Amino acid sequence: MRTLDIMKRAGRNLRQAKGRTFLTSLAIAVGAFTLTASLAVGEGARQYADKLLTSNINPQTIMIAKDKSLFGEGGQAGGGGLKEYSTSSTQYGGATFKALDASDIAMIKQAPHVESVVPMYLVNAQYIQFEGSDKKFVSDITMYDTNVLATTAAGALPKLGEQIGDDEVVVPESFLEQAKPGASPQDFVGKKISFHLVKTAAQPTDDEIARAFMTGGQQAVADLVQVEARDVSFTVRAISAKSSTSFSASSALFISETRAKELSDYLTTGTSQANKYITAVAKVADGNDPQATANYLNEHGVTAKTAKDLQGMIFTIVNILQGIVAGFGVLALIASVFGIINTQYISVLERTSQIGLMKALGMSRRQIAKLFRYEAAWIGFIGGVLGSGAAVALGLALNPWITKTLTLGDNTLLIFVWWHIAILIGSLVVVAIVAGWFPARKAARLDPIEALRTE
Repeated sequence: MRTLDIMKRAGRNLRQAKGRTFLTSLAIAVGAFTLTASLAVGEGARQYADKLLTSNINPQTIMIAKDKSLFGEGGQAGGGGLKEYSTSSTQYGGATFKALDASDIAMIKQAPHVESVVPMYLVNAQYIQFEGSDKKFVSDITMYDTNVLATTAAGALPKLGEQIGDDEVVVPESFLEQAKPGASPQDFVGKKISFHLVKTAAQPTDDEIARAFMTGGQQAVADLVQVEARDVSFTVRAISAKSSTSFSASSALFISETRAKELSDYLTTGTSQANKYITAVAKVADGNDPQATANYLNEHGVTAKTAKDLQGMIFTIVNILQGIVAGFGVLALIASVFGIINTQYISVLERTSQIGLMKALGMSRRQIAKLFRYEAAWIGFIGGVLGSGAAVALGLALNPWITKTLTLGDNTLLIFVWWHIAILIGSLVVVAIVAGWFPARKAARLDPIEALRTE
């Protein structure tokens, strides 16, 4: 009996028990659905991250920090727990981090192939106010990074590598609801935001206070510890779009590098925070490998990450999440394996006399075993097609909603690759064949005479 005939016969046998075949295939379909979805999510996330890095981040830049926790290394992140006070630390977002200092910046400038170094200048305003509102808010303020191009909800940002104007500010979309409930992002473009800056003079020593009192009395002491205040105003250029997968920060106001440096120096000169920076961005000259420069910097007391390193960090997270989802699919497949074994064993018992007749008519043990293995293969194939087909149909239907919810722009999160699905279905067929091996072996070893006597 030819292999093709055995396969056809296996399909006819399954059609005679449609209900049982469908239920057994359905168990495999659950695993196929989960695995297909996890493959699609992984592929979509990787393509999205790769697109962001290639089109929105200059590949020749290196992000540099003193505190490894900024890159998810070194255990506990910078924001939590009790930390020892250090004059070499600085704060951002309510968290304390080890800071780069002037000597670190000088070392980075001397690194091989480094073309330029820009520290992250922070501006600690006492409060900010939006035009037309009496409410006062507190926010982190930092420099606009020309090496990262963020998406906008309103307004427009300059091209990658170009800086915003010195009197302009970029506001995160997440700020708007609190600043002016119900207003659209476009309503904020062109409006003013004022920063109230307070510069505290350096703390005088007891001797300085005593001398001031001796020479000028209480007024001299008051002048010695006088607080200097200043208000600066900026025009909203753009509203950066809120995105759960954005590479750019979404919890700070962005101003130009020139103004950020000016205001940061104004607030920190004469204090312990002078020339302290959380991060810096170095640009490697075109034609040189930024990874080699990053390796050099990592050997000299700082932590440096290239765009590819950031991509690897994202891919690691994607792989972990994908593995968790795939794990549930594998558990479903393990359960379906026992279902196939049980179904095939029952089929052997129910068709014992048929097996005896087929052997009496000349079918060999090998052909009998093939018949039952092909039946198992058909179950795996049907389950794989049902599960993967359902995942593709549901994924294509949900993609527009997912894209809108995660604000992915013209990107999609679920990307189905045909050869991924083909390999998955093929693997499920192999798993089903392996599951049907023991029942097939039992059928092949039945004694034909004893089998014919069974009713």
